[in-house]
Amino acid sequence: MMHKVVLIVLFLLPFSSSKAADYAYYGFEPQIVTNYVAVKKKMGYVRLSVELMISDSSNYEAVEHHAPLLRDAIITIIGQQPEAKIKSINGRQEIQRLCEEKVKNLLTKETGKPLIKKLLFTQWLDN
Repeated sequence: MMHKVVLIVLFLLPFSSSKAADYAYYGFEPQIVTNYVAVKKKMGYVRLSVELMISDSSNYEAVEHHAPLLRDAIITIIGQQPEAKIKSINGRQEIQRLCEEKVKNLLTKETGKPLIKKLLFTQWLDN
């Protein structure tokens, strides 16, 4: 019986000492709607929802404070993309990566730390 108790305690030991992740999510409201240049100089548009996964929930207010700057950067990046990239899944992943890098760089410049772990596109509608 004693061996079973020791075994259970040893199994649970790594889980009890580890700190649970303290993530928070910031969603841009309203959704982002912006234009891009489509084929033959026609204008297309994209409507998307963006969520920022914040590394530590105590940084939520700092991210919220800089949201207008971050929103502008995301809109600028999307507006510069060609239609082929906007309409392809691989292109969207590349755009998401570019936006995440830019947001992390801006937050680092403004606060000294990137503050976010991930930028997520949770909804994407293009025309």
